Amino acid sequence: MTDLSYRPRLKDLRPITSTNNGLLAPDATAVRTSPASSFAERQGYQAEHLGAFVVPLPGTAAIAADVLPVAGSADARLDYEHFSIVMSKSRRLALFTGVNIDGSASVSVSRGGDPWAFDGRIPEGAQAGDELYANNDFDRGHLVRREDPNWGPTAGVANRDTFHFTNCAPQLSAFNQRTWLSLEDYILTNTRRVGERANVFTGPVFRQNDPVYRDVAIPLAYWKVVAFIHDDGRPSASAYLIDHDVDLTEQTLLFGTFKTYQQSVLSIEGLTDLDFGELHQFDGFSNEERDRGEVVRRLITGLEDILV
Repeated sequence: MTDLSYRPRLKDLRPITSTNNGLLAPDATAVRTSPASSFAERQGYQAEHLGAFVVPLPGTAAIAADVLPVAGSADARLDYEHFSIVMSKSRRLALFTGVNIDGSASVSVSRGGDPWAFDGRIPEGAQAGDELYANNDFDRGHLVRREDPNWGPTAGVANRDTFHFTNCAPQLSAFNQRTWLSLEDYILTNTRRVGERANVFTGPVFRQNDPVYRDVAIPLAYWKVVAFIHDDGRPSASAYLIDHDVDLTEQTLLFGTFKTYQQSVLSIEGLTDLDFGELHQFDGFSNEERDRGEVVRRLITGLEDILV
């Protein structure tokens, strides 16, 4: 029976212990690991996704020493459904991601319960996991946007695949600001609207002076390169950068200024030491930059500022 006359004092209270499983915080549960065998059927990023406009994954010869090896993969790629990732050995984050988008077959998939997992094909210690994101202002930011690979009959598989720590980067709310998200929305909704296909590469800019937090050097800038074909058959490439200053020396994270730019594919190669092959030939910013002999970039404050 319920004793409504009970008036507890501090000495009467008992601690919540591990036997009270229903009251444990979600963080107390073990983070899952997807076994290597579960990825056996994944094809990953396809260079021929745009037909005659072949766009391979970026080359990593200049930074080969920092590429994390993957058993059974000569080019160290981790293949997921409709996207692939190459990891940095030193930073425990992705060097870059590459995703194929098919707007004509796009499927809306519910987010689910944020089931972040380790990828069992590489050591757990090679992936920055929940210990980086606990009790601070960092978001578990998707590098491959969750909705991008969700197309075709395997859309649900693709959605789950995006929730691996290999596809995660520490991002402050300043990163998820209106212009950058509008850019991603534009890419996705435009492919849905006209039934186009697109390839999108995304990654962090690694700098030697990136602040270290919980043994992880935190990138303060991110880039994106997009390849698609116009309605009139013209192949196109464009590149974007978001950069912001963050002070991680204090116990609280202080937001600094940040800006989003459209700039050349060549400039992204210079920032990352990645090789995008001939893609720069289809980028007006890169061609203009070569002719002028100087850096060309454009501040993006809204979709009307984007040139493709």
